[in-house]
Amino acid sequence: MQQPPYPQPQWGPQPAPPPKKGLSCAVIALIVLAASVPVLGVLAALAIYGVRRYIAAAKTSEAKAAVTAIASASQVAYERRVAELSDKSGQSLCRSAEPVPASVPKGNKYASAASDWETGDSATGWKCLKFSISVPQYYQYRYTQGADRGVIGTSPGSEGFEAGAQGDLDGDGTPSAFAREGRIEGGALVLGTQMNIENEFE
Repeated sequence: MQQPPYPQPQWGPQPAPPPKKGLSCAVIALIVLAASVPVLGVLAALAIYGVRRYIAAAKTSEAKAAVTAIASASQVAYERRVAELSDKSGQSLCRSAEPVPASVPKGNKYASAASDWETGDSATGWKCLKFSISVPQYYQYRYTQGADRGVIGTSPGSEGFEAGAQGDLDGDGTPSAFAREGRIEGGALVLGTQMNIENEFE
């Protein structure tokens, strides 16, 4: 059986090995970095938008809670006045209140004074409703009854009311509006089941 030949030693200069094909680590890192920059920019923009929307939603919760409280105060006041007056007509509703503050705040909080909520009398305004806010507010609050126009732009009429809020969180002159209505039906004041909202995050 013939043995394979032994490898012969090679003397002298050796040829250079062929260059390796492919990309170096540095080039790959640069490519990955270049591809990730736009993605990171998009993610950052989405994060900023999400934070802003979260902050705006936290602010609008003030309006929603206050409007609901005004509507509830209206119902309590109506029942009290019905008991006092023995009158189940629209005359038992509190009459419209002066807006607080007088103009819509533009991105800043308004610190209302106790006197802002003392307007009216036993049949009119905030005194009739026995409603007030003791903390700074982002919104103007209104209670509309009768022929006056509410924040949504309609008149609740003599048999109903609208509790409303208007704000301008970003100060661009376009207001947001939140409103809840109530109407006398069969001698009882029935509150609307949903809140009407326009331009919520303005």
